[in-house]
Amino acid sequence: MNSLSLTQAQAVIAGALAAARHKGYKPMGVVVVDAAAQAIAFAREDGASALRLDIAHGKAGAAIGMGVNSRALAARAKDMPAFFGTIATNALHPFIPQTGAVLITNAQGDVVGAVGASGGTGDEDEEIVIAGIAAVGLNHL
Repeated sequence: MNSLSLTQAQAVIAGALAAARHKGYKPMGVVVVDAAAQAIAFAREDGASALRLDIAHGKAGAAIGMGVNSRALAARAKDMPAFFGTIATNALHPFIPQTGAVLITNAQGDVVGAVGASGGTGDEDEEIVIAGIAAVGLNHL
């Protein structure tokens, strides 16, 4: 498998949202993108605020665009705010370097996409996307 299917993307989202409900987190938005940062699937829970999908997409886009999870990008952005600000304003896809997105890999270790969430703390967002990936039997970086 060199790409994510719609069925897999929807299952990642379902797993992430199930984890959020299990933990009692605030309503979430979750977006799965492919290796070109194009949205495959997304969902915004009832009660989630209006920007949740935009933020989740930006986190996933940043992770796939830079080839690293968004936790690492958030740390890097603190040291180079001008660089990351320039990327965010010039990228052709959403780019938000904040914790809450991870890369999705296949069994061979190839990056096939990313998933981002928004609605809780960055740690909560990251926790649920990892749970969603695990629910499908895929891996993450």
